Amino acid sequence: MKILARLFFIIFSINVISAEAPEKIIKEIDDLISEVPASTKMAILIYNPLMQDTLVSINHTESMIPASNTKLFTTATALEIMGGNYLLSTKILADDDDLSDGIIEGNIYIKGFGNPTFSSDDLENLVNQLYQSGLRKVTGNAVGDDTYFDDVYSRDDWISEERANVKLPPISALVIDRNRTIVTKKRRGRYRNYFVNVENPPLFAAKKLMEKLIAYGIEVEGKSISGQTIDNAKTLVESSIELRELLKEINKSSDNFYAECLFKTLGSVSSGQQGNSFFSTQAILNYIDDNNIYSTGTKIVDGSGISRFDQVTAGALVGLLEKVYFNIKQFDDFYNSLSIAGIDGTLRKRMIGTPAENNFRGKTGTLNGVSSIAGYVTTADDDDIIVCMMFEFTQGGANKHKNIQDRIIEILAGWKN
Repeated sequence: MKILARLFFIIFSINVISAEAPEKIIKEIDDLISEVPASTKMAILIYNPLMQDTLVSINHTESMIPASNTKLFTTATALEIMGGNYLLSTKILADDDDLSDGIIEGNIYIKGFGNPTFSSDDLENLVNQLYQSGLRKVTGNAVGDDTYFDDVYSRDDWISEERANVKLPPISALVIDRNRTIVTKKRRGRYRNYFVNVENPPLFAAKKLMEKLIAYGIEVEGKSISGQTIDNAKTLVESSIELRELLKEINKSSDNFYAECLFKTLGSVSSGQQGNSFFSTQAILNYIDDNNIYSTGTKIVDGSGISRFDQVTAGALVGLLEKVYFNIKQFDDFYNSLSIAGIDGTLRKRMIGTPAENNFRGKTGTLNGVSSIAGYVTTADDDDIIVCMMFEFTQGGANKHKNIQDRIIEILAGWKN
């Protein structure tokens, strides 16, 4: 995509050419749409943002279940509020930052600031840094602090009457290993390892910190506890991920856990208070309103799109993608976070061997009876097209509806005047 060149064209060109779609292309798309089962509820909007030309519009103001297309709202809002350089961190702090005597007089804290990627290996690295700095003893407790978010860990607790069948680990500001641990159980005469969700993320992190410290020969006189870091605690070491890198994990791989953690981070950053689902939802709705994106019929209740209570129109999704398209500061980070057809993420096995391969960048959404896709495709004439297709179906199955989506995108990718 040559967005800067095209913006230059819009501003300085005297003659703007009409972008009316050839009848042949429209007929091919109409023929594919006719294959959609009659019982399927659908919304389709195909739009040329530079020419402001609508190529196809079907029920574009109809509220639909977006599934993981909800993540586009979460990630676009995050870029607007935080910027691609923003660091989501996990920090080890202490009451005492003078390690010249090898002793921390007081507590040592591990505090999360919405970094969902933090792992045991990252913790090992931080403790190793402390050991190399000369730390040999802590006179107080090892404290886990996740107060950057509220302690409503389950989506079921912040979404009234939620019945989603996708269960996630606790959504907390302090995360280690996706808030899961491995347990060994005997089943049918054999011992097997299973992932189980931790019940108390800050206490789990405090215990992991204690274990690592002891493993390095660092004495801790106190206990592992959950609590709040004192205001004047000093940061000793930290591990971070840039927002732009996290967005790739969320949009390419459609990582629900990461998306929900970012959702809570939005609430904290936008409000300046403890992150919670109310502030998060308000941040996204404010983004929609501030950017004049079509909002009627839109309801956002989570960051991932797992909930069937999320409701979005094709008009809102295309409006979002159009706003990002023309935002020079945000577009590259957003565009690079999307899955590439035939190459990576949830689109890696789709549209292979077609003009859309390594061309279409988008986000998929899948729930039982729901298939959605939205993103950007470049035609053979180098025109950028925004595509959104959402299906809610009871017949035909997911593969049939995905196949129709793919073939429409492939037609657009091969479009040449």
